[in-house]
Amino acid sequence: MTERIRLAKQGKNFRDHLPFTAIAVGVACAAFLSPAWAQADEEKSSEASSQWGLGIGVAMEKKPYRDFNDKAQGIPMITYENKWVSVALPSADLKLTSVGPVSLRLRARLAGDGYEADDSPFLNGMDKRKSSLWLGGAAIWRNDFANLSAELLADGSGNSKGSRFKVQVDRRFTAGAFGFTPRLAAHWVDRKYVDYYYGVKDSEAQSGRPAYVGKSSANMEVGLRVDYAVAPKQTVFLDVSATSFGSGIKNSPLVSRSNQSGVRLGYLYRF
Repeated sequence: MTERIRLAKQGKNFRDHLPFTAIAVGVACAAFLSPAWAQADEEKSSEASSQWGLGIGVAMEKKPYRDFNDKAQGIPMITYENKWVSVALPSADLKLTSVGPVSLRLRARLAGDGYEADDSPFLNGMDKRKSSLWLGGAAIWRNDFANLSAELLADGSGNSKGSRFKVQVDRRFTAGAFGFTPRLAAHWVDRKYVDYYYGVKDSEAQSGRPAYVGKSSANMEVGLRVDYAVAPKQTVFLDVSATSFGSGIKNSPLVSRSNQSGVRLGYLYRF
């Protein structure tokens, strides 16, 4: 118990200021972006009619938890876009105004974090960690060189009571009917998030699974999406990703690896 209290206090001042720092960085980035970039993308989307699509996909993630029973999951795909909203489940945006070339949005995202005790023998005796609906804001800058986006979200379900911040850069290249979109992203998750999903409460501690208080963590992700237009309105895609975790997650006794990988395969028909 004393150890948990000491760890919880360690670095408290730094962590308490991180959400404010993340917001400040996002605002500073938006201010730095040159207004010389015209708002062509926003004007184009405001003139375009609504578009929607339906599809099906399958996803497989290799989570870092010890002896975890990773399973492939079928995913229904629904997309919808007009002047005011952009939906690509499991996320949905309400489009706000633009600041120069930067589009501002309100965002809701359902994340598949969490586990149940029977997902791994090592998790026996642990309380269930639930997935959450995350709510917040996002900023997107699309230009001829690359796309830059940032989002700051809080746990709207109140499970972890945590927050998360993400900055991503990506660019799409084409070769005939193929499209290639590499991406690089930095994720920051706060102490409450890590403590909920990777911490071990005193009541859950066992021999070989000591109590652990989570600390905020900075994680790095690299990914590649390959899409192929099989017909004018039909697309198949493959998305692969790998995420390297920071020490706040790597030091948890619940994990056996310092990274997580994922593969997604899908088909989408746009009407």
